[in-house]
Amino acid sequence: MSVLQEAPVTEPTTDLVAVQDLYKYFPIHAGLLSRHIGDVRAVDGVDFSIAAGETLGLVGESGSGKTTVGRLLLRLLPATSGAAYFEGQNILKMTRAQVRRLRKDIQIIFQDPYASLNPRMTVGDIIAEPLHIHKLARGKDVDAKVHDLLRTVGLSAYHANRYPHEFSGGQRQRIGVARALAVSPKFIVADEPVSALDVSIQAQVVNLLQDLQDQFGLTYLFIAHDLSVVRHISDRVAVMYVGKLMELADREELYRQPLHPYTQSLLSAIPIPDPRVEGRRERIILQGDIPSPVNPPSGCRFHTRCPIAFERCITEVPEFKSYDGHYVACHAVEQLGGKQPEIRPTTKARTVPVA
Repeated sequence: MSVLQEAPVTEPTTDLVAVQDLYKYFPIHAGLLSRHIGDVRAVDGVDFSIAAGETLGLVGESGSGKTTVGRLLLRLLPATSGAAYFEGQNILKMTRAQVRRLRKDIQIIFQDPYASLNPRMTVGDIIAEPLHIHKLARGKDVDAKVHDLLRTVGLSAYHANRYPHEFSGGQRQRIGVARALAVSPKFIVADEPVSALDVSIQAQVVNLLQDLQDQFGLTYLFIAHDLSVVRHISDRVAVMYVGKLMELADREELYRQPLHPYTQSLLSAIPIPDPRVEGRRERIILQGDIPSPVNPPSGCRFHTRCPIAFERCITEVPEFKSYDGHYVACHAVEQLGGKQPEIRPTTKARTVPVA
């Protein structure tokens, strides 16, 4: 068995995080001999970067590979190939000892606040655990740090003696945020941190994350499927579909002029609070379901559901190209020289009667 060497510092970069040609295939085995019969192509050649202090929103349908990307950056999963740099070091080639030290700088906020907290531990012990692991405090300093973290996320110091089942979903997620903050990280992967919460609570947690970013200079990878939440917190937005990035652009640019047909369809599904406007709006309704990552479509992954697909889309994988900093992988956009292709809406939104 080969022993990994200390991962050297690689090419210098101004980005805190840089992902290059990242792949993650989960092998499928079957039969008495457990023969390898295929792969789940969860992440299939992804490139992006995140600057220090920036929030990159990663959106897409369920099964598109968003969570897998986040877990690869945390080394919770081994990558099939590619590179993921954090402060110039390739995370994927770090030794176990290096990864342990990396945990102090990179943390995660999990999706389900009901499953991510140990029900047998008090809140104080949950938040104090990373302090003990990384030897950042001891004795009374641990209690003082825990109480300070609880107050930072909007809870009270006396909550430290309670158990997770005594809290609501929003409060539990705040506890998860406090645990992530305990080691003073530089980068946090927020894996759909508000999707399991009530709408009224989602805004509170998102605002908390923004306040903490301003206060501590944090960098986020914010994974979500709710485009309205992503627009509120992100600086840039990346759209993912069946393991590949379809589009990546500045937040305002992407919402103002989405180039990829998939992004256009996602944005057309966001409800508008004004019933008069909503009733007149036309939507792009995609046909069929998201393809299986076990046997993804040839060419452009989206061509089986794309309303403007043509022959080239079926046979040729589109290049992820930049048009003045607006990245998109689409043959139609390439033919138009980076302009938005026109998609005819397939239906009108249901008109809501207004008194």
